[in-house]
Amino acid sequence: METSRRVSEAGGRLDKIGLLTALLRTAPPHEVELATAYLCGVTRQDRLGVGWAVLQSAMPDGAAPGASLELAEVNEMLRSVAAAIGSGSAARKREILGRLLARATAEEQRFLAGLIMGELRQGALEGVVTDAVARASGIAPARVRRAAMLAGDLPAVAAAALADGEAGLAQFSIQLFQPVLPMLADTAEDEDAALAALGEAALEYKLDGARVQVHKQGDDVRVYSRRLNDVTVAVPELVESVRALPAREIILDGEAVALQENGRPHPFQITMRRFGRRLDVERLRSELPLCSQFFDVLYHEGSSLLDEPLGHRSRALRNVVPAALVVPRLVTASSDAARAFMRAALTQGHEGIMAKALDATYEAGRRGARWLKLKAADTLDLVILAAEWGHGRRRGWLSNLHLGARDPEAGGFVMLGKTFKGLTDARLAWQTEKLLGLEIGRDAYTVHVRPELVVEVAFNDVQTSPHYPGGVALRFARVKRFRPDKTAAEADTIAAVRAIQLRSLAMGPADE
Repeated sequence: METSRRVSEAGGRLDKIGLLTALLRTAPPHEVELATAYLCGVTRQDRLGVGWAVLQSAMPDGAAPGASLELAEVNEMLRSVAAAIGSGSAARKREILGRLLARATAEEQRFLAGLIMGELRQGALEGVVTDAVARASGIAPARVRRAAMLAGDLPAVAAAALADGEAGLAQFSIQLFQPVLPMLADTAEDEDAALAALGEAALEYKLDGARVQVHKQGDDVRVYSRRLNDVTVAVPELVESVRALPAREIILDGEAVALQENGRPHPFQITMRRFGRRLDVERLRSELPLCSQFFDVLYHEGSSLLDEPLGHRSRALRNVVPAALVVPRLVTASSDAARAFMRAALTQGHEGIMAKALDATYEAGRRGARWLKLKAADTLDLVILAAEWGHGRRRGWLSNLHLGARDPEAGGFVMLGKTFKGLTDARLAWQTEKLLGLEIGRDAYTVHVRPELVVEVAFNDVQTSPHYPGGVALRFARVKRFRPDKTAAEADTIAAVRAIQLRSLAMGPADE
């Protein structure tokens, strides 16, 4: 707790890394994993199911005079909190948290409250902690980052690195049935800008579907979501199509898209119905058949292809996967050809296109300039920070959304404005239920929430604004869709927003 406080007070990145390094070097081996997780501001349980009201009611009137809590004990009690579900679960969660918090000092109570609500503001971002793990273990930062990307689990990597050094990281390589984080794309202004950055590039349709990673070993096929959850049972069509491939061992990256009768893709929100919690798989399969469209191969017949250039991986993909299951692709250095390819993608109902460097390796979990996405209009993936109660026919619903961009440098999110546009009654009902489950506080008009729910927002422009801390605001923002498949860590950054503004200023005012 003391390190967390000192890190939050430290002004520079190097100072933060130094404090974290000192803690990791002295932490008992059995505590490194939990210490790393908590310093990143996350628990080892995916969801605790604790809202602000439950936490507040569990908070004791006083605090313990001295520290007595152990990390393992805290983790065990949080595991019990997460396991409390069904009738009476709120009371059970409150009782467990009450016992935990009653034994905590005032500083520990503040830390635990922030950790439980996902609101730990200490400046120990995952990138900073990763560098501290590297320094504490004496391993090159790039090696630690790669292991963390492949594992999708920095705390586990930290424990292995500090216990066994380089040898400990050997387990974090691509393996069947251990999904890796997907490679992500940056945004390009247009076809000219993309090709200027990449030269001759591979262009692919950008599908408005659900990102999937499919692993096959013999007849055993498993499908994982963007968040690395096993969704095999929900997508039997994908399982059947990959099981029929000639490869004995393979890992594929692609999209699952629900198709209409005319062959055009359904909107993303419709496709995501196939991945819901309560599934009648056979009925949904008949109503919303899925098509698998793959664009990359990460592993084939015992060999990792992550470090191979895209051109090599693309040839390997086409040697194994039939053309009907491969995303349409064009290799070109011509902007005119790229624009024609974009028109074809939009005409067929897709989002836009991707432009990928032919020599790009697969950087799991990273967003970089070797993959670029081009869409028909500007959109941003933003995080909902709060919502205001509606008026008139929207009374009783949370309507006006407060939108935030991620700030990797300072930590947290920068508010860019509000919107109530683009919200159907069904969306209003859904977001009200969802946001109340994320509530951390409220006043007469506004419910403040944990920054977890990502929404894709379309807008006309980015303008200078003295009303918001980032100095910029979105003009005519409207909700395009919710992105439950994305985490807040994948939201767009305030730097990306400012880059859009600079681009717009360079082009001059748009015609109204």
